[in-house]
This record gives sequence, structure tokens and C-alpha cells, in this order.
Amino acid sequence: MPIRRLPPETVNRIAAGEVVERPASAIKELVDNSIDAGATRIEVEAHGGGLTRILVADDGCGLSAEELPVAIERHATSKLAPDEDGLWDLLRIHTMGFRGEALPSIGSVARLSISSRAKGSRDAWSILVEGGSVGEVAPAAFAGDHGARIEVRDLFYATPARLKFMKSERAEALAITEELKRQAMAHESVGFSLDIDGRRILRLPPEHPGPQGRLARLAAVLGRDFQDNAIEIDQTRDGVRLTGFAGLPTYNRGNAAHQYLFVNGRPVRDRLLQGALRAAYADFLARDRHPTAALYVTLEPTEVDINVHPAKAEVRFRDPALVRGLIVGALRHALAGAGHRASTTTAASALESIRAQAMAAPSSFGGGYPGYQPGPSPAGFSAWRDGGWTPPTQRPLSMQTGDLPGLSDVSARHEAAPEQAYDTVGGMAQAVREAAFGGGPGASAYAPAPAFDPIDHPLGAARAQVHETYIVSQTRDGVVIVDQHAAHERLVYERMKGEMAAGGVARQTLLLPEVVELDPAEAERVVARAEELASLGLVLESFGPGAVLVRETPALLGKTDAAGLVRDIADDLAENGQALALKERLEEVCSTMACHGSVRAGRRLNAVEMNALLREMEATPHSGQCNHGRPTYVELKLADIEKLFGRR
Repeated sequence: MPIRRLPPETVNRIAAGEVVERPASAIKELVDNSIDAGATRIEVEAHGGGLTRILVADDGCGLSAEELPVAIERHATSKLAPDEDGLWDLLRIHTMGFRGEALPSIGSVARLSISSRAKGSRDAWSILVEGGSVGEVAPAAFAGDHGARIEVRDLFYATPARLKFMKSERAEALAITEELKRQAMAHESVGFSLDIDGRRILRLPPEHPGPQGRLARLAAVLGRDFQDNAIEIDQTRDGVRLTGFAGLPTYNRGNAAHQYLFVNGRPVRDRLLQGALRAAYADFLARDRHPTAALYVTLEPTEVDINVHPAKAEVRFRDPALVRGLIVGALRHALAGAGHRASTTTAASALESIRAQAMAAPSSFGGGYPGYQPGPSPAGFSAWRDGGWTPPTQRPLSMQTGDLPGLSDVSARHEAAPEQAYDTVGGMAQAVREAAFGGGPGASAYAPAPAFDPIDHPLGAARAQVHETYIVSQTRDGVVIVDQHAAHERLVYERMKGEMAAGGVARQTLLLPEVVELDPAEAERVVARAEELASLGLVLESFGPGAVLVRETPALLGKTDAAGLVRDIADDLAENGQALALKERLEEVCSTMACHGSVRAGRRLNAVEMNALLREMEATPHSGQCNHGRPTYVELKLADIEKLFGRR
């Protein structure tokens, strides 16, 4: 067949297949144009999942009558200009759009109407494009002082085959909402509104530029819980700045849908950034749990290529290792600074569970909620329990003293002496005992001394141990319930990691070195990281093209599948640029060892031991969650407890 030139209409439709994949893609392109026009407010309406009608209105600089017909021409844009030498530089992009494809692509597959008034102009003008056919510029009515109003009707009517690949109206509406949320998170100083089928979905007023305004916008989009459980990030390295907010490990989700990444104000989906986020939280979350975060990378435009895909959702960094290292380092530093802090949602979940059970469970006094509840007589619970009121002098001794059966029972197991009972917490029990009772290491725990009550500490003063598993402590404004096993497991784990980092990873030499066959590119990547892997206890070397020779493995792993480990490392290097598999296996072993070496549930602790555990939790980073991302303690505020009992 001879080579033919395609007509412009066909070229635009081909481009539309890449630029406008679905209604949400069209809205993204139109919103990008509004932001580039300097808009402070952007209104979006969608009907029929965006396939029937889309409207995007803004208060930007607007378009003049002369600019309207040029704006719908392919590769016509106001966002690129030649330099002094007449060269067009595609590496210094400071705007959201620059390709000049959006409007002609949309106009080639839909009915596109543009009405606009340029800033400083008295008249407004409009132009209509239907399936690639361009109409004349005509006067139009326009309510605002300046800006643009772009309406898209019957999207993909000119390409009916594309309509068969669209999802349901509800799915398309959800995609539109998600896209506008990303745009709103990227530009907190711009106000956004979204109506779908006449229903109000979003109303986001402009916020002040800066961290506080950004956090307010994130709270409006992601919910108040994110604001309460977010850690601020602000780190700079070699000209690359990372800002934003990341959720505490205990504030996690079941998928990665709540991870938002932005590069120079542009929402992106980048595997490098997602892999760095996963690596930063790998030490705190189980593999099936995912962190929440909104991270903003800012760097010179020449250091990132955004011209990778027509949709501009992918980027390519000149120095990906720098960006990845910055994200991992900044997040870990921020998480360490959070100390023992845990998610506030754990307390809310506990309170909701208590309320739900109270409403659902039948009352032991007869009947259930709602309804009549005959309860104890005014004489008190003990009198009701015994079938009537009994004079105090005639009650059993346990009733006279107020003790319930078993409260003062001694453990049937032999417990270590107080001086040695809590050596596994690093000797802090002795320090707390000395602070409480005075004297040196040999001082008796029961020697008279001024009362010591650490109630003003963040985790308060230990008051009781419940079911030999949970420590109940009192703070000035609430109650803290600690899972003693999960908390001490984290403390031992952090100590083991510190010792491993300080002394290196012990290695064991294989009796027979193992040859692992890989793809030549994979083998090259693995060998290039040989020094880093050796610091983690895995010693290997090149063994010809497409193979590596493993000589030593980490002693912590015991007898391990060296070939499988190396292949996992090769996959991690290809996907994330870092050998996560080995680190995760070492950390998993440390976690298992910490679990076995920590205070078990069912171990009875005295007051000194419980307070020692609380104090070390306060001094240890990440102690608010166990090694799997679950909370180690729940804090209930006094106000919330009072609400449970109707005192508020």
C-alpha cells in the first residue's frame, strides 16, 4: 500500500485516544488549562458520568477573539516560547500543559463549546467545534469579568467504538471525583467545586499557600482523621525538596489508593515514588497494609522529564536514586520524630465498638436497649446481687473491704524478685524503683519514701494489669490501655535493629557456593549492589554473563534459599531500585526473635515493671505500633469516657 498523509481530523482522533481516555481525562486537561490561566476558582459539572455533558468554568485570564480559533488547532499553545537563540526548550516546563493537544483532541470526538472574556476586555466571544468541524467565532454572553467556560457534550459521539469501553456512569463519576480531588490537593490556593448530575460533591474554598493551608485542604479531601494523624514532611537534598504529610503507621489502609504523589505541582503516578513510600514504611507495616500520604516533590524542571506520555501522568527523573533516597530518609526521620505516638482512630474505633455492643447486647438486668432496664437498687450493686440490702457489719470480709474475688490473689507461678523481674526492659525497672523509693540498687521496693506518681508522663502512671495482658494507666485527662506483649515486642525489635546497625550483620559461609542463573541485565544490577548487599550479610560476585555466585548469607536467616533470595532482590532492584527483599527478610527474622524474647501475655507485672515499660515506650521511636502496624496502646480521653456514661 502507498504511504498516505492522514487528514487533520483523523490525526486529532488518534491523539484523542491517548490524551482523552475517559471523561476524567478530559476534565484533567481542562482543569490544567484553567490553572495555567491563573484561575483562583474552578467550577466543574458533569452529567451521565461525563459522557453526556461536562462543564469547566474558571476566572482565569481568558481568551480573546483572535486566540479562540488558534487554541483549537493541534499543537498550538501559549505555554512554550523560543529562547534568545530561537530554540524551543522542552526541559524547562513550568506549566501544567504544554503539548497543545487537549482542546483539538476533545473537539475531534465531541461537541466542544468555548466561551471566554479576556482580562481587560469588554466583549466575550465563543466558538463551537463538532467532531472536528470548526465553527465561526461569535459574540457570546459571559457572566464573569474574565475567564473561560468550556462545555463538552456527547463525548466520543464521533468515535462510537470508544463508548463500548466506557464503564458505568457511576464508575466514571467516581473517576471524575478522584481526579478533581488530586487537582485540589495539588493546588490548595485554588477553590474547587464539583457537581455531578445536579448533586453537590465537592466545595473547597481557596486556602492560604503553605503547610497549614495545604493540611487544611488535605483534611477537607481526605477527612479530619488524616489531619489528626499526619506527620509533616519537609526535607531538602541537593536541590530536591520533599514536603507534604504522611500518616502514622497505625493509620493505614488495605490498599494504596490513599497515596498521593505530586511533582512540581503535577499529580503523577510513578512506580519509583510508590516504591520509595513502601520502603519507608516497610519496617512498620505488614505487607498487606498500606500507608496514607500526600507527598510533594519540587525540583528544577531540567531535572525531571514530564514529556513521557501524552497524559503527563508519568515522569522520569534525571537522578532517581537521589529522589528515592530523599523520600525514604525524610519519611523515616519524620516517623522517628513521632516517637510513641499512635493513631487517634484507634481510640475512636474502641469507643464506637463499646457503644455498638452496649446498644446490641441484652441487659443483664432484664431486657435490653432500648427499653425498660430494671437495675440495682439505690442500696448499691452488692445489695442487689445478694437479693436485698445487708448491713455492712453482716457482709463477708471481701464485701466490707470492697475487694472483688481474685483481685488480691497471688499468682500461682513463681515470679522473679522485683529487682530482677524486668531485666528484659533494659534495667529501667530499677531506675524507676530508685526514683520512686530512693536508695541504690539494693533498696527495698517497699521502703518508705515520698510518693512517686508519673501521671504527667505522656503514657501516664500504671494503675492496674488486666487479664495479665493489658496495662491500664492514668493520665491527667484520660486512660491508656497498653498491650504489654505488643509494646515490649517493639522495644526489643528496635534494640535489635540498633545492635545490628552498629555491629553489622553476622554472616555464615556456604560450604558449597551457590550459582544463581539470572537474566544478564538482572545479574548486572545485582552485582552493582554487591557492596550494599555485603553490609546486609549477603556476599556474592559475578560468575560470568547472566549468573552470580553466592558465597555467604546472613546468619540470622539460618538455612535459606539463596537462589530464591537473589531472584527476589533482582526483582526489587528492577522495580524499586533497592534490595528490599533482603532487608525485609532480616527485619522479619528480627521481628520473630523479638516476639519470642518479649514479655508474653499472661505474665503478671508489678507496678514498677509496668511503669518501666511505659517509660521505655516513651523513649523509643515507633513504639506506638507493633512490628505489623497494629497499635500497642489505646488512649481514651476522659471526655469520651464521660460521654459513654451520659455525663456529658
